[in-house]
Parts: sequence; structure tokens; C-alpha cells
Amino acid sequence: MKIHITKILLCALFSNNIIAQTINTGDLSIAPNTEFSTLFNFDNKTSGDLLIDGNFIAYANFNNDGLVTYTNSSNGKTYFIGTQQQLISGTQIAHFQNIIFENTSELVPFHLNTIINIGKNVEFKKGIIDADSYNGKMVFEQNAFHTDASNLSFVDGKVENVGNLDFEFPVGDQFYFRPSYHDKGANTNNVYTTQYFFENAGSLHPYTNKEETILSIDEAEYWNLTQDQGAEKIILSLTLDTHTTPASFFVENPDTELAIVRWDDTTLKWVNEGGKTTDLLTGADYSKLVTTQVGGYGIFTIAIVKKTITPDSDLIIYNAVSPNGDGINDSFYIKGIDKYPDNRVEIYNRWGVKVYDATSYNENDVMFKGYSDGRSTVKRGEGLPAGTYFYVLKYNKNNTIIENTGYLYIANDK
Repeated sequence: MKIHITKILLCALFSNNIIAQTINTGDLSIAPNTEFSTLFNFDNKTSGDLLIDGNFIAYANFNNDGLVTYTNSSNGKTYFIGTQQQLISGTQIAHFQNIIFENTSELVPFHLNTIINIGKNVEFKKGIIDADSYNGKMVFEQNAFHTDASNLSFVDGKVENVGNLDFEFPVGDQFYFRPSYHDKGANTNNVYTTQYFFENAGSLHPYTNKEETILSIDEAEYWNLTQDQGAEKIILSLTLDTHTTPASFFVENPDTELAIVRWDDTTLKWVNEGGKTTDLLTGADYSKLVTTQVGGYGIFTIAIVKKTITPDSDLIIYNAVSPNGDGINDSFYIKGIDKYPDNRVEIYNRWGVKVYDATSYNENDVMFKGYSDGRSTVKRGEGLPAGTYFYVLKYNKNNTIIENTGYLYIANDK
């Protein structure tokens, strides 16, 4: 396979310093199993067409004013690597299939001054991408994701996600990776944008304006989440980190619990969205996760709230499942649910990813048995790993919709 080039120029402009550029003004096609690299600033002009079906390696700045794309049948990779700052800019959106960020020059070597679209995957190896200071944005198309995001490499700025059923937003601020997670239901046309801020939400969102159940709000950080397209509510998970979250939010109290709160622009106060807290595995850059279904969008953070007292109910929820076939706790059993056939049960893992969804849940045949077999779920038909899950139960009682949420524990001791 060959690299097909219609017109490409190497320009050396002399002043006090030598500035070298690789300029593309025609068609540059990098075929599969081939490689093109440039040590100099790469400039794709308005007449330039760059097709990346092989490997494109940029060791310096990258500017696109033309067309940057790929064919879906390929697995083209773009490498932004090196030992000097790299500016990624341009007047046109660059469409990459795969990107690898690996720059060892400093903690924040990448300056994103444009919009880049990701078709498949981003590998965050080394170096933080500063999109906030340079008014840039990273867009993940449907089914695109990322790997290796950590305090060493993430997006400091806006990240947009298009169409995924579940997604981890690889966002952070300064030197801290602080992702949010959410499940978006079945509508693959939904579009969301998230940005994390390690700062106070400001005078426009006074922390004294809050619902009575909210005792203390995290004033050190917040997430701004917008729904750019769609109308569904989401299951949102926010992370806590001892490096950014105030110490009081890690102190357990029998009368309080953690919840996600949202600034409501209509009532001009912080509202309690509720939440369930899970402890994460050691070794993560963050240590706790709070999950709930939210009623709106905008600015979110964590709060300490009065512990919710579950209203009296004639349902008994057995929240332990051990699907080993011994006849004991083989399914998620809700005693009394048969009296309310107009119901729905949703189950999410600790990342906010839906793993089960069923209507008309009962005590006989429509039951969760530790398998992902609901509508629009992941790993359909596969046994789920042991761990803590989050359930949402809604049922119609006397023409009133009652919602109950809580933890579900799966123990795989086969």
C-alpha cells in the first residue's frame, strides 16, 4: 500500500528562528498499514483533504482548515506525541477515528483550539488536553469511547457525547481527573456536553438558596451538564476525590447521606436530586461515586443531605441476589409487587450503566436473576459480575406513581 499525495509542501520560513511547516494543499491519503509522520507544524489548508486510514504521527502543532476524515472500513490512528507543546487548531472540525495523546514535555502539553470528532477511541497516555483556555471541544460520536484517562491525561474543558447508551466523560480541571458517568436510555440521537470545574460555582448560584433537606453543599467543585439534543432523564453518577472534595463529605453520619444537587434556574435554588453512594476500588483517582436519576440539567455537585426515610410500604424488597441455582436468593425478589402490575424495574451498575430494564415485574417469571436481559442494556444474556448495583422501582398505587430506589448486591459464588 502507498501513501497517495497530490500536493504537499515543506516550507522553511527564516527570521530570527527557523520555522518549518508541512503544508497540505491537495489530497493526502494515508492507506492502511502505512505511516506518515511530520516533525514540523502540520497545516491542512482549505483546499487540503487528509484521509487517515493508516497511521498519522504529529510531533508538533496541527492545524486544519480543510477536510480531515477516514473511511469506516479502516482503523486509522493519529498520534499526537513529542517533547514540546502542541497546539491543535483550525477553522474546520477534524474527524479522527482513533487518537493517541502521549506528550512528555509538561503536565498540560496539548492546547485544543478547535473541535475534534472521535469515531472510535481515544487513548489518554500522557498529557492533559487544555480545551477550556483555548475554547476547544472534544466530541465522541456514537459508540466512540476512550481508555487510560487519569490524573495524567484527560480533557480540561468541554466534552460532547453523541448517541451512546452509556458514557464516561473524561473530564477534569487543573491536574485532577473528575469524570461523570451517565446512562442515556434507548435514544441514540441524544447529545450531551459536560465540563468539570475545580472552583466555586459563583455568586449566580448562592449556596444559601437550597431546599430544606440540603445541609451542606460542596462549594469547591461542580459539573456543568447540558442536554443539547433529546428529552430523556438520565441516570447520573458523580465522583468524589479527596484531593478536590472537602473532607467533611467523607465523614459518615447515621442521620445524613450524600446526594447529587442541581441548581434550578426556575426556582433559583439548589434542589436535592437524591443519590446512592458506592465506594470504589482502591487505586482509582477518585474514591466514591454518587448515583441518581436527575430531573433536569445544568450545574451539579455533591451535597450532604438529611437521610431519606423510606415511606411505609406493603412491599418487601430483598436486595441480595446469588444466582447459583440453590433456590436461595436466586433472583431479585420484591414481595407484594404482584399487587401492582403497572410497574417498572431498572437496574444500573456503579457507573450508571443500565444492565436491566423490565415492565410488569412480578414474583414469578419477570424477575432479575443476575443477567443483563432487559431493554437497551449491556452484555445482554450474560451473567453480571459480583458487586453493588443501583435499582429504580416505579409502580402505580391508587393512580399515584411511587418511586423507590436503593442498592442491590450480586454475589456470584458458583
